[in-house]
Amino acid sequence: MITTQTKVSSVGKYVDTNHVDTVIREYKQERWVHNSERIGKEDSLSTWYTVEELENWLATAKENGADGIRMYFAAYPSDFKTQPLYAGRQTIVMVATKTKETSTGGNANKDIYVNTDEGNSILAYNMGSMCPPFCSGGGTTKPGGGGFGEDGEWGIGMTIVDRGDKGLAVI
Repeated sequence: MITTQTKVSSVGKYVDTNHVDTVIREYKQERWVHNSERIGKEDSLSTWYTVEELENWLATAKENGADGIRMYFAAYPSDFKTQPLYAGRQTIVMVATKTKETSTGGNANKDIYVNTDEGNSILAYNMGSMCPPFCSGGGTTKPGGGGFGEDGEWGIGMTIVDRGDKGLAVI
């Protein structure tokens, strides 16, 4: 009997609260404040999905040969009619990938395409519940800042951002 051993490669790792707080604070100070000013409203800070829908999507990805997921940073068009409150805001698009060996002997993670009624299409997932504009459970964004969770405590990554002559924002 011949067996094939699959090498599992881990590129990420579990991180602690301090790490999460640090990278979120850095993002808010270095990117979010400028993005929000440029689009004329608070940009999104997060996207939320249920565990069940992610498990279902991952199962579909695996059924189609995926061995990885690429998460693209993206932004909705300023005239996004599907969900007008998302217009101009940033998002994450998850794309199923499969590792392929390259002609030079290395590996590349290739996006997976599937056949649909409309033709060949990338296997991807998007359109979660974005905050802002929809902030609930993990925190509520209030005009000009915010960040209180259901229990009245500040959520992770609470940051005071100096917006120069436009004042401070608590996010």
